[in-house]
Amino acid sequence: MDIKLLSNFMKVVELGSINLAAYELNISQSTLSQQITRLESELSTRLFNRSPLGVQPTEAGMAFITEIQLVLRHLDQAKIAAKSARLHGKFSLGLAPTTSAILGIPFLEKMSERYPGVKIHIVESLSGYLSNMLNSRQLDIAILFDQRIDSRLHKRWEIQHIVDEDMYFIAAKNSSFTHELDFVKLENLIKIPLILPSGPHGLRTILDEHFKRLNFNPNIICEIDALNLLMDAVLLGMGGTIQPWSILNRIENFSDKFICFKVLEPQFIRHNYLCSLSDDEMSPPALAARVVLSECIKELVNKGNWIGARLIEKS
Repeated sequence: MDIKLLSNFMKVVELGSINLAAYELNISQSTLSQQITRLESELSTRLFNRSPLGVQPTEAGMAFITEIQLVLRHLDQAKIAAKSARLHGKFSLGLAPTTSAILGIPFLEKMSERYPGVKIHIVESLSGYLSNMLNSRQLDIAILFDQRIDSRLHKRWEIQHIVDEDMYFIAAKNSSFTHELDFVKLENLIKIPLILPSGPHGLRTILDEHFKRLNFNPNIICEIDALNLLMDAVLLGMGGTIQPWSILNRIENFSDKFICFKVLEPQFIRHNYLCSLSDDEMSPPALAARVVLSECIKELVNKGNWIGARLIEKS
């Protein structure tokens, strides 16, 4: 299948018109129409619905577009790599705010040192949103927490269970609701006002499962999906939160501002999964980044810089 033909096809998709695409490509409308017809004949399916207003991809056309985008993207990466012995190109990584707080800077430093020619795109968002972005190929790699992540359900993903994190109850020092309480049990927090992320957040999903198992409703006074605002509200004494220790890593002199108790009973753990597109969909920079990311995680845990985190040994 001719690469130029595929590029011309994508131009028609972009403009929604064979006439406009032909004009931009500096070829005749009849030539471009013949190319599209030839492509449809080769695939034995119709790729566009045609109308006086232009063209719209069929369902088969949409499926074809997704794969062609990957082909053209990898072709661009191959051209870049061929021009230099050093690795060049770009990739996209998704991190939740709590993970970014502990892992973001060490990863950026190691990537810049090892692969200065690689462009890095990092998206910081909730785990649920990152999962959707990985599914839609807007990300190459993401660290996710959803308990339901399973290679049988995500057959086009590479999934590695890499780290487990303990959870902590965090509140402002001298908060009125922190006196004379034992915070090692989750059930002790039933009357404590809590400030938590909302449902799409992987951490909230885990929390809700624990609360359901204990058969009580927590006193959630506010749901905030912005990490900085959530911690500002906690610092004001509005309520406490349940988070991994890493959330404190961005806060200067956090020990002067917050109290922090590990939740020990029931055992409350967040599973961290290093997820990526399948190897055949990954560009060379993305494959290299995945290795560096794994190295950074192991280094942070082994040096004791990622408090409450434990590496998962491969079976």
